[in-house]
Amino acid sequence: MKNSINREIPDEILKEKNYQAYTTDDFGTPVIQKVAPKLRATTGSEKVVDSLEDVVLKTVKNGMTISFHHHFREGDYVFDKVMRIIIDHGFKDLTLAPSSLTNVMNDIVVEAIEKGVVTNITSSGMRGSLGDAVSHGALKNPVIFRSHGNRARAIETGEIRIDVAFLGVPNSDAMGNANGMDGETAFGSLGYALMDAQYAETVVLVTDNIRPYPNTPASIKQTQVDYVVKVDAVGNPDKIGSGATRFTKDPKELKIAKTVNDVITHSEYFKDGFSFQTGSGGAALAVTRFLRQSMIDNQIKASFALGGITKPTVDLLEEGLVDRVMDVQDFDKGAAESMHQNKNQQEIDASWYADPANKGAMVDALDVVILSALEIDTKFNVNVMTGSDGVIRGAIGGHQDAATAKLTIISAPLVRGRIATVVPDVTTVVTPGDSIDVLVTEVGIAINPKRKDLIASLSKIPGVPVYTIEELQKMAQEKVGTPKPLEFTDRVVALIEYRDGSLIDVIKEVKD
Repeated sequence: MKNSINREIPDEILKEKNYQAYTTDDFGTPVIQKVAPKLRATTGSEKVVDSLEDVVLKTVKNGMTISFHHHFREGDYVFDKVMRIIIDHGFKDLTLAPSSLTNVMNDIVVEAIEKGVVTNITSSGMRGSLGDAVSHGALKNPVIFRSHGNRARAIETGEIRIDVAFLGVPNSDAMGNANGMDGETAFGSLGYALMDAQYAETVVLVTDNIRPYPNTPASIKQTQVDYVVKVDAVGNPDKIGSGATRFTKDPKELKIAKTVNDVITHSEYFKDGFSFQTGSGGAALAVTRFLRQSMIDNQIKASFALGGITKPTVDLLEEGLVDRVMDVQDFDKGAAESMHQNKNQQEIDASWYADPANKGAMVDALDVVILSALEIDTKFNVNVMTGSDGVIRGAIGGHQDAATAKLTIISAPLVRGRIATVVPDVTTVVTPGDSIDVLVTEVGIAINPKRKDLIASLSKIPGVPVYTIEELQKMAQEKVGTPKPLEFTDRVVALIEYRDGSLIDVIKEVKD
């Protein structure tokens, strides 16, 4: 069948996995039943385990669901250590349920798939060798991709039931009181790991720094933790920002960033007390710098900044231009180091951040968000998951979640190299067009025709041409020509859930 945005969803997928097809970006106010983990009463003397191998063998069984967090990003050591033990001991049919999968995790997951150790994966995203392997049919069952808010929702409702969570932390005491903001391997907010700590049946903390009891402040609490194990090193915090955060000097990106700032400042939402989320890419960081100057020039302060946090956002907090930073993840060392120094940089979990099924997520209060895109089509649907070759090479992250802001801006070049960004139809729909308000490119902007209010307010920005998105798509095509159609088999290798758990699209196996 086709869902409401005209994406073909195989009937057998809907039936076998009891899915509803995507219909709307409005979640409404359903009554949600949450689950609770089983508890094993534990004393302090029972929690500290001599080795990581001992605790893996004590907790993991065939067919289980195991989870990890990705706050160390490319500096993570825990994932590889745990997975190596699991592979070497021949466990089978595991479901991997991390908050996301980074490049440093790829090769060992591919090995685990090839050996039948991992047969199911649910994650925010994947890329590199793992994305390529899955796109070519290596995994037994389809990957389920969920946004950060949707993962929180699925954990809370029991759709993801975590048997064992292995959580790397830069400090802990013997009872399991831990945080992410102190120690040599500090990475800042534990926002995504907090869901696992609260709902997993068994919680294992892996640390390189056992502190005297009680260790405070405690983001993860002793009431949630079953085992604590000490290793030589849990990660390299210098690699938190690898490949994610960079200051751009590219003229095209700077032009896009300046135009994004013009759109924000000419909208009705740029006023004292507004809220925003900017992201971590080069253009997004440049937007933060332009926005800072506009706030100073107009004597405007923001009530809060949200999401994955960077040092430029923390600088706004320290300058008094932002009252609060609501921090679910830190994208660089500067942001991580400031967490224990500034009481107004508030650690939040993924549910508080973006779960649509709780009593109020922070994204519901967002005025402005700036998001990126691999592709955007003439219906304003956005793809951040698959490349122009159909291969998985991205992550949903908080894209769907933050797109519920009052003003959702996509910043993207018209083309990248010889590949069009603005296309007739995206390869994979991740965020529906109804959530997107404005596309900003280096040549001008396109406003979603459903936002007549924005058309009126943004059509006369000095030096910013306004086009229809169809006109931008034609410009892109004129630059690169018409691409060769992609070829896929009929086999579904991944499912794209919307943040409410409905099925918004599927990814099929790429033909060799």
